[in-house]
Amino acid sequence: MTLPASSVAWLALAALVAGAVDAIAGGGGLITLPSLLAAGLPPSLALGTNKGQSVFGSGAALVRFARAGLVDRRMARVTFPCGLAGSLAGAALVLLVPPSALRPLVLVLLVVVAVVLAVRPAAPAPRSAPRRRPAAAAAAIAAVVGAYDGFFGPGTGTFLIFAFVVFLGARLQEASADAKVVNFASNLAAVALFASRGVVAWGVALPMAAGQFAGGTLGAHLAVRGGDRVVRWAVLLVVAALAVKLGGDLLGG
Repeated sequence: MTLPASSVAWLALAALVAGAVDAIAGGGGLITLPSLLAAGLPPSLALGTNKGQSVFGSGAALVRFARAGLVDRRMARVTFPCGLAGSLAGAALVLLVPPSALRPLVLVLLVVVAVVLAVRPAAPAPRSAPRRRPAAAAAAIAAVVGAYDGFFGPGTGTFLIFAFVVFLGARLQEASADAKVVNFASNLAAVALFASRGVVAWGVALPMAAGQFAGGTLGAHLAVRGGDRVVRWAVLLVVAALAVKLGGDLLGG
């Protein structure tokens, strides 16, 4: 599918902003997926193209966090394959949904994700100590959220950050870094499957990927330099923006 150059340029700009936001606090898909749908891409193509561009942002953020020593490599050996497997299952499931049913399903999921992110606590306090079997909990989180990411995606990074903080006792900065391991794995698996089925518009995805790469690098750099304070405020802003968007959609609908 071909879009006007002006539309592709705006989508690349949206991807840059989304990449920066997603690297710090998650929620970047709630910028890019609605943008792709608004540009006129059919739901299945929008979902596939969204993965085609977002894998570059999550990859860039993961590299920056790893270089800063914030990624728990031992846990990554568990969460990466679990996120990969979960995402493949989710992506395979979404390809079975009839196209006529996909658009209302996507819209409903967008509203549900926005509501969940808006009403839950913005910055839960980390536990004093991790659970007795953090590897098992990390594997379960990666598989479940990975499956959600493969099926739909928006809000994945934010869900991962909060799950790692609440269930594994991670600091916000560490959780943001470890979330990128799962996020990159789930994006990689989903884009591989979507591309094999021809539902990635690469003419749109690649310009957006450039924006994602730059945004992901910038966002991870800010999270590394700013620590928990930057991540906490970014999450608060993401939740506030989602609440405003949801209210506007309801009033305009």
